Amino acid sequence: MQIKDVNFHVGPRTIKTAAAVVLSMIIVELYGATASKLTFAMLGAMAAVQPTFKDSVESCLTQIIGVLFGAVAGVLLLLLPVHYLVATGIGLVLVITLYNALHIRFSPSLSCFLVVMICTTPGIEPMTYAFGRIWDTAIGLSVGMLINTMIFPYDNSRQIRSTVASLDEELIRFLEDMFDGDDVLPNVEKMSGEIDKMATQLRIFGNQRLILKIKRQRLELKAFQACEGKARQLVAHMEVLCRMERPGRLTQENKDRLGGCAAVIRDERMLDEINEIDVVTNYHVEQILSLRTELLGALRGSSR
Repeated sequence: MQIKDVNFHVGPRTIKTAAAVVLSMIIVELYGATASKLTFAMLGAMAAVQPTFKDSVESCLTQIIGVLFGAVAGVLLLLLPVHYLVATGIGLVLVITLYNALHIRFSPSLSCFLVVMICTTPGIEPMTYAFGRIWDTAIGLSVGMLINTMIFPYDNSRQIRSTVASLDEELIRFLEDMFDGDDVLPNVEKMSGEIDKMATQLRIFGNQRLILKIKRQRLELKAFQACEGKARQLVAHMEVLCRMERPGRLTQENKDRLGGCAAVIRDERMLDEINEIDVVTNYHVEQILSLRTELLGALRGSSR
């Protein structure tokens, strides 16, 4: 059996999560820490530290809704003249059913946990316990949100720039393969895959909120979206070339432009009499090279 190398990478998000949890616990300690208080503060802090601002907000909503649902349900269930296990079962069914009926897409696990705690803890003061857990969770959420948005906020702009640079390398390889003088045409599947990766990274970038850098982020997002649009247009022209039985002959101007891009062109066919395939080929090559220039220009604009 082959064991793969294990890479123990401690990233910024891991450090931020630990810092948020510890700071939340310190705050809770100030007014008398218990295992329950520390647990809910820890859950809130961990929930708030997400890759993007939107993810953090959604996670915070999950915690808030969960605590409120569970607390209210637990308090009401204690009023029923039934055994605590029966009340717990009714509560779990009630909470899960309400989540489904109201189409709440967050997990009901936290609400269910609160129901179990309130219903099965002897001598508990349900109102005090419920409000206490809401308070503890709010502390964790607030600390986690503050740390996540102010200290090393997640920024994947570097990954997007790296993807665009990789796309450019794939483009050059594609053109070299297209005009290497043989009858085997390249495919654009790999480049399409890279564009899909970039689209995913753009969605993440769009869901971020870089505090104190919102204007810069907005400009970067606009430039990155322009890069994605140019890249998709590039692929469309490349797909047309790939559908040919064999590409036409390049004009000297296009050969020179390709040479300026550091592309090695081995197709030495002379363009003596121009036919329709030559015209179509050179048109799409011209469009590809122009779009490449615009793509790289948009990329440079995003770093200003």
